[in-house]
Amino acid sequence: MKNLCTKTAIVACLTAMPFTLLAGNKDRTGQAGASELLINPWAQSTGLFGLNSSYVKGLEAMKSNIGGLARVHNFEAGLSYGMYLKGSDVNIINGGIAFKAGNFGSFGFNIMSMGFGDIVITNENNPEGGIGSYRPQFLNITAGYARTFSNNVHAGIAATFVSEQTPNAKATGAAFDAGVQYVTGKRDNLSIGVALRNVGTSMRFSGGAFAYSVEMLDAPGQSNTAMRPTEKFEMPTYLNFGASYDFYLDENRLPSENAKPQHRATAMVNFTSNSFNNDYLGAGVEYAFREQFMVRAAYRHEKGIGNAETSNTFYTGISAGVTLQQRITKTGPLLAFDYSFRPTRQPANGVHMFSLRLMIPSKTQEVSDINE
Repeated sequence: MKNLCTKTAIVACLTAMPFTLLAGNKDRTGQAGASELLINPWAQSTGLFGLNSSYVKGLEAMKSNIGGLARVHNFEAGLSYGMYLKGSDVNIINGGIAFKAGNFGSFGFNIMSMGFGDIVITNENNPEGGIGSYRPQFLNITAGYARTFSNNVHAGIAATFVSEQTPNAKATGAAFDAGVQYVTGKRDNLSIGVALRNVGTSMRFSGGAFAYSVEMLDAPGQSNTAMRPTEKFEMPTYLNFGASYDFYLDENRLPSENAKPQHRATAMVNFTSNSFNNDYLGAGVEYAFREQFMVRAAYRHEKGIGNAETSNTFYTGISAGVTLQQRITKTGPLLAFDYSFRPTRQPANGVHMFSLRLMIPSKTQEVSDINE
């Protein structure tokens, strides 16, 4: 009963974060670019709307809290595919690897590409098209490093190269992340995380799309080419705070202290302070059975989300997901499949994310150790 009261008090404190923080910066809303940096392509994290930043581990940490990269056990590789706003032809293809380099730390690499389908070319003389189509290309390449500085502290940094381009216009930039996770408790079941993401250079579009012809006043009939000026735009910087607590539901029924619990329920809260958008405040829960089957759901609130006419987002705030993972052989690699869904308002039909991850633990590890 004492342990139950303690755990309940912890969760109550975590969920008491004030909603008055949900202000954001109204004066800067909509002024940032490279908004694809706000997209998490991994289905395990998006099943919780990214609220698991306090305990996210391994490869997925590169798009949430880079400090969690330090908790990759040996080697991990993953691929993900996203149907972003189903029916809009917007898709996400993502892949990455993460590995531990002994006591030196852990390294990770992630590549994310966004496709938008064929877009009809129009101009002043052809407003209805009929002169072809083009495909924009958005590409992010991230390299990260993280290290465990003690049994309780994991920290890391990452750098992302950002590229946005069409056939005759492009912009490039660089963004940087830093994150830390603090883990404590009898079974490392209390986690606190802080992450600062997308601090970087400004970006500016340039290219032939901004060229126009100017008739020369001193030479009638002749023209010269000039370039329209373009404005710089900033990266979508944000600061993230998260906390979570693992409840082992069968802990009091274990045959011995060394026995591993089979049922885990993790409660979490998360607050995000956005520089160019509304702030977010959310809570979620994840249930795991033997760390082989996991189901999760979360709700992320922002100002005005309940009013479709005034909301700044197409999300409804709800997310859900599931994970199935199992060793390929008794002592072989662990294969995991993740799926998440986030409903959106019409005319979009929601965001579907699929991930496939391969984890190669050390020879002494068990399946349940992957998420510890």
